[in-house]
Amino acid sequence: MKVNKLKPVKGQTKSLKWKDVRGKRCRPPISSSELISSPVMARIAKEHQASVMKKPTVKRLKSKAKPVSDLKKNTLQAGLKKSHTQANGSSAFTMDDESNDTQDWKEYSKSIHGNGVETSGDLDDVSPGRVEGESLHHCAERDDRQNHAVLVMQKNQTLCFRGKCLLTCLYGRVEVMGFTIEEGQQSYPLFSPASHCPLSIRALESTDQTRDDRTEALPILRKYLQPASRKKLLKRITSNSSIILLEPMETPLTRFLSSFTDLSELFNPPVSELMSAVLDTPLNGLGMIPLGTAIEGLKMSKSYRDGLNMVVRACRGDMDGCAVILVCGIKNVGKSTFIRTLINNLLNHTASVDYLEGDLGQTEFTPSGCLSLSTVRGPLLGPPFTHQCTPKHMVYYGHSSCETDLERYLDSLKSLWRRRSQTRETPVIINTMGWVKGFGFQLLVDMIRFFPVSHVVQLGHSGVTQCPALTPEFLRTAHGCQTHPPAQTALDEFTQSHSPPRSYTHLIIQSEFQGVGRQGTAKHQRSNEHRELSLLAYLSQLQSPDLGPIRPLHTLVPYQVPHTAVALGVIHCEVVPSHMFYAANASLVGLCCLGEQVSSRGGPVLLSQAPICPCVGFGVLRGIDMVRGLYFLLTPVDPAILCTVNCLLMGAISLPSCILTTQPGFEGEMPYVTADYSFDLTGAGKLRVFKGLMRPSQMGPQ
Repeated sequence: MKVNKLKPVKGQTKSLKWKDVRGKRCRPPISSSELISSPVMARIAKEHQASVMKKPTVKRLKSKAKPVSDLKKNTLQAGLKKSHTQANGSSAFTMDDESNDTQDWKEYSKSIHGNGVETSGDLDDVSPGRVEGESLHHCAERDDRQNHAVLVMQKNQTLCFRGKCLLTCLYGRVEVMGFTIEEGQQSYPLFSPASHCPLSIRALESTDQTRDDRTEALPILRKYLQPASRKKLLKRITSNSSIILLEPMETPLTRFLSSFTDLSELFNPPVSELMSAVLDTPLNGLGMIPLGTAIEGLKMSKSYRDGLNMVVRACRGDMDGCAVILVCGIKNVGKSTFIRTLINNLLNHTASVDYLEGDLGQTEFTPSGCLSLSTVRGPLLGPPFTHQCTPKHMVYYGHSSCETDLERYLDSLKSLWRRRSQTRETPVIINTMGWVKGFGFQLLVDMIRFFPVSHVVQLGHSGVTQCPALTPEFLRTAHGCQTHPPAQTALDEFTQSHSPPRSYTHLIIQSEFQGVGRQGTAKHQRSNEHRELSLLAYLSQLQSPDLGPIRPLHTLVPYQVPHTAVALGVIHCEVVPSHMFYAANASLVGLCCLGEQVSSRGGPVLLSQAPICPCVGFGVLRGIDMVRGLYFLLTPVDPAILCTVNCLLMGAISLPSCILTTQPGFEGEMPYVTADYSFDLTGAGKLRVFKGLMRPSQMGPQ
């Protein structure tokens, strides 16, 4: 397969030492577009407006006391005349220029009363808590010409929302999922879909209490708002205020997802939140829908906060080697959310965090069925499908559960760890599966012994951990799948550069969010739907980055790969060679690199066993030409990397049904789609082979 090689982009190496990395960053240009309102949301908006009309309105004072600004002489613009002294030492300034900009300052100079005390009533309703409802009309202003909104938030105020947007901190600082965003930094995309817990933006206390807040805020507001709007917001700015810019955002990911009917409402509130959605604010037209206090964002228990703080402090302190944090717990207890929040907190202090993926079903950076080792350098401000990327090292296991082959699962994790440089000082976070019973619990015991773990964070709910506490004392007598007490490290190479710690810190965290321990039942909230979203997000990389119509996958030009150039294998079940092409056609395949050269005698090369080898990405095998001996492959992987691929592995991870059922342009029967199928027929389902359990017939004589 001939491909055009792309020149690799050389990036500057970053120091791995702990430091403040919240400096100025370049802001990437992102095109914006209005959020298209759905019929459902339009109907809800009308009902909401009708209900508002029926409510009695509160009469406001016609004359409000003006807020004050302590101005210094050296900060005033040219054109300032001599001030006239008034009682109590206050001053009234007169200016030659009666423009809108200088009029703002004129209003403030007239509002100074006895002893310079600010008597404005505009801030009477400002208190720590949720920014919602009527308060959003006072602290947010939208500029329709530039299609963005500016929001002023006070210390500890939060904005909980559904939707997506691009956030820029113009003044002060805010926090989203543990990551601190300060003025001068780049813009960050925020994703708050109905599939996961809604995001919250929280204003933080200013680090500099001596700033002349309004003097510095005026030129910022002047850049983004019209005179009347900035005058209104300027009255609300104090020394602990934060100013954020919110812009609409459209990406190839969001455009691709919205092209499917079932996902068109993904970034709107689910049905259970519609009554709490605030639909008549300056933010709604930007793709954001604020939520009322009845809907909680990320709820952190005391043990949750204490655990986060303890791990972050340990990583920042002096440790012998790097911190290795293993996070475990039962399904639906919040492991992934805890890990994202922990990574974001760590990125406030370090340039990068290493992440070892051990959860095959709910992967963070790849489609499901993968084990990977990634280096995270940017905050995670959305669910997994919003930050799909190519890890540094990846192994395609091919199944959302490891119960069919425990040995290959553990061997794959070991191979990934061997590829990590043992001299790195970057903290490592290890994610695990929610399988904590039987063999699943034994796998956890093995993983703690395999890796030089410094912290084990065990999540539970309802006051228990749903499995034995994995304390150092318990591990001295526990049995794993491959290890048994007394336990030394199971990898010999660790003894040279990574002496296994004699002990580790064990933390128990109790999750207290609503629905903990139960799988979501609403639309887009089931585990299989999360897996499909991640795979669709990966396939969205096939779309053009330019705004335009979405191109269905069957309209894209595929690569032509000779049968003799790559080996083909099915790794999740046993398939006879004569049926291999039938199984692989129109399927997702992992693009892998075998350590040995593929040799062919003129026909296709078929694998009989599942190899453990590096995976560089995924593709859709959209067709097989038996006459010319070609595979037709769609993949977003760079052509320069494709030259190294010599193996296609098919697993149990199937394409989402919407990919096959949504093929515009076809008349008659849809390719690869049929309703005439019965699982009751013998052989209709795939044959499962469980390799983790030794049956008596396999154990031999005792």
